[in-house]
Amino acid sequence: MKDRIKFLVLRVMTLLLTACCPSSTTVPDEAPSWKDELKANLSLLGHRNWIVVTDMAYPLQTQPGIKTIYTNESYVDILGFVYSEIEKAPHIKATIYQDKELSYLDEMDVAGIDALRGEMKSLFGEQVSPVPHEELITRLDEVSRKFHVVILKSKLTIPYTSTFFELDCNYWDSMREKVLQKKIDH
Repeated sequence: MKDRIKFLVLRVMTLLLTACCPSSTTVPDEAPSWKDELKANLSLLGHRNWIVVTDMAYPLQTQPGIKTIYTNESYVDILGFVYSEIEKAPHIKATIYQDKELSYLDEMDVAGIDALRGEMKSLFGEQVSPVPHEELITRLDEVSRKFHVVILKSKLTIPYTSTFFELDCNYWDSMREKVLQKKIDH
């Protein structure tokens, strides 16, 4: 009888242990890359959403509407990818802002700043509007209360290099909106 109880206890323990162990055929799911995630969600983003590409020291913000992704990639590569994806999207366009402070940095203060500015200028041309950093942070805080903001952090360690893409509708503009509103008001 004792042997039978021992056998049953041993059998139950073996079953419990094997049930708790993961199967050797289990393959862990890989998290999607930031590029895949951005591509998958770009069709959901539109007028009033923002995409921000930042340096490493950009803070993790607490607003629920802000999603921050650390990419572990080059700042300029991220900018190029984001800009290209926005350009390809039929439904959105972007107004591009950068920290105004960036214009006042020089090589003596920050090594590599001139080369970085040159790369950004070749990518965007004259499309960038400089705005004080704190103003842009305040705008993101306000926008993220109602709309989504995606922040892509790079491994860049140069200050005041955030680039802000404020998304807008690509197939409707403010001029047509004014005409429409006039029709509605009359």
